[in-house]
Amino acid sequence: MAKRSRVETELTVNQILDEAFKQILTIGFEAMSYTTLSAATGVSRTGISHHFPRKTEFLVRLDQRIGAFFIEGLDFTSITALERSWADVMRHPERKAVLQLFFCLCASTDENMKTFKSLDIVREAAVSHFAEVGCQCVEQLIGNSALVLLQDGQLHQEQATH
Repeated sequence: MAKRSRVETELTVNQILDEAFKQILTIGFEAMSYTTLSAATGVSRTGISHHFPRKTEFLVRLDQRIGAFFIEGLDFTSITALERSWADVMRHPERKAVLQLFFCLCASTDENMKTFKSLDIVREAAVSHFAEVGCQCVEQLIGNSALVLLQDGQLHQEQATH
């Protein structure tokens, strides 16, 4: 078998990362697997694991993209606009998935996940626009989101048992 060029390898890695990003936002990080990625990209599971030996490496490589995607939905023109746009984010399934991912990773023991900074990007943007008040606002919004997501999770769990 001929050796692949650096360009071909980079294209394959980018194809895998694009699909991983899509799946994280649509089916969730937990449901995404080497099998689902292989089926969507046509790259073998072995080929994917060659580039990404651990599943969490997708998050490390996609961290900036995930943070940028989430922040695109936020309006930093005023604190009120930020709060309103955050509420809108909570109604947008793919952006809401970023928050679900963040809370899922809070319990992770993987050292790589301690460097996951997507929500820090949001906090930094709020601080740059509104100083400490922005930071406090985002922290409150994150806390409120955790409660909503917890409630949503409990509702789904209750519905599944009935």
